Amino acid sequence: MLWHLPATPGTLGIDSGWRPASRGVEMPVTTERLTHEDRPPAEIPATFRDLVECPPVAALTTVMPVGAPQTSVVWCDVEGPLVRVNTMRGFQKERNMRRNPRVTLLCYDPHEPLRYVEVRGTVVEMTEDGAGRHLDELASKYAGRPIRYFGDAIPARFAETEIPVLCRIQPTHVVAVDATSHDGAR
Repeated sequence: MLWHLPATPGTLGIDSGWRPASRGVEMPVTTERLTHEDRPPAEIPATFRDLVECPPVAALTTVMPVGAPQTSVVWCDVEGPLVRVNTMRGFQKERNMRRNPRVTLLCYDPHEPLRYVEVRGTVVEMTEDGAGRHLDELASKYAGRPIRYFGDAIPARFAETEIPVLCRIQPTHVVAVDATSHDGAR
């Protein structure tokens, strides 16, 4: 199968039939269209959930309007089968996720660089409801003690201009690598 970028927002485009590819090679392609909801959910292995529950390093990649990737460092945690990240209204990643909900999150611990998890998924909810509380929870988890995001993690004056947005991501594909193990678990 050959995947194409979506022709319309909210869908993953797939064509069917045969058509010539570069260098005269025939490539199979299909014509059905899959929506993000049609993609089966994936599960983060229990032995890797620690890397998604407030990892030392997490990078979220979204898709820019021109199709280029945009990556930024984020705080994240897990809520049941979903991964949660927080951003601010109007930030580039927030605008990107509203336009195209496909994202990738890479989480790892720099003390164990040969162990990481990549979560590809779909943003299934973006809400301001509870976003400030979630941001305080994340800030407290990362600080190791109860703190407020606005006022303790960053200057309180930003609370006047920044509006937190809680984003819930449904994993659709998970790559979990532990090259430190003897069996090379993947």
